[in-house]
Amino acid sequence: MNERCLEIGLLLYPGAQRAAVYGLGDLFAVANRMAAEQGRLGVPSLRISHWQADEAGELQRVFDSQPQADGAPQVVIVPPCLGDDSEQSLAACYLDWLRQQHGTGVTLASVCAGAFALAEAGLLDGRTVTTHWALAAQLAARFPRVEVLPERMVIDDGDLITAGGLMAWTDLGLALVTRLLGPTIAAETARYLVVDLNRESQRHFSSFVPSFDHGDAAVLAVQHWLQGEAGADLSLASMAARASLGERTFLRRFRAATGLKPTEYCQQLRVSKARELLEFTRQSIDQVAWQVGYRDSGAFRKVFARLVGVSPGDYRRRFGTAAR
Repeated sequence: MNERCLEIGLLLYPGAQRAAVYGLGDLFAVANRMAAEQGRLGVPSLRISHWQADEAGELQRVFDSQPQADGAPQVVIVPPCLGDDSEQSLAACYLDWLRQQHGTGVTLASVCAGAFALAEAGLLDGRTVTTHWALAAQLAARFPRVEVLPERMVIDDGDLITAGGLMAWTDLGLALVTRLLGPTIAAETARYLVVDLNRESQRHFSSFVPSFDHGDAAVLAVQHWLQGEAGADLSLASMAARASLGERTFLRRFRAATGLKPTEYCQQLRVSKARELLEFTRQSIDQVAWQVGYRDSGAFRKVFARLVGVSPGDYRRRFGTAAR
């Protein structure tokens, strides 16, 4: 065993996803094995610990992979949670402990909804972060001083690292192995676990979920119309007429209600329908483009790649089921 070790602590707050906690432990254990097999001098081992509040509200180690070692964590990870707990506040003892750890130079990391804990502790103000794509709008609304980029899988901001979806703990774990043990060991770990080492985007996993509960009846009527007319002429004039509003008024009210300009909304809607066709039919990409309202397939490909993160062809190869 290497004499030097670096401790990575995992925070066992109420509701924390244990699969991610134990999965990260396994990933770091594999990284230790890869480092030992390479026999490289000077490479530390990774010590994994679990931290939980006791009845008095004091954070204590409840698991330690190297109990004989001394010292404190160099990294603390806030795992994801399976429940819809993002609106609930974490107990003050956990938030205080995170602030204390950060204040002493510990790198803090989060996965998925774990970003809410870091934001609630006031540690993400002015920072660029990521979280699960379905929680991004909620995180941005609740913490307006945080810049949220849901298309990113991992954002390493030095002392703070955030990862996207529920399974992005694999991406975070490999990023930490790269930082602490080096890229060669990270690549060997990824190869052993049969996972991608460089997943940069979660856009192709996200889906467009329009907001219908905004209370603007005129805009809602247009949205309902658009759901069935994605391939029609969706000009601003036609949408404003459908809402019985002037174009300027419609544009202002539509953006206030949905958070998007009408053109952006229609692009999202068309691409959403295109994804379904690419997944479940054998229509050519040109046919899909035409069916969702694009007469220029080149323009469709550009919009699709910008919103989804991959080309229509790559998306079909990865997610298509019709030809299987």
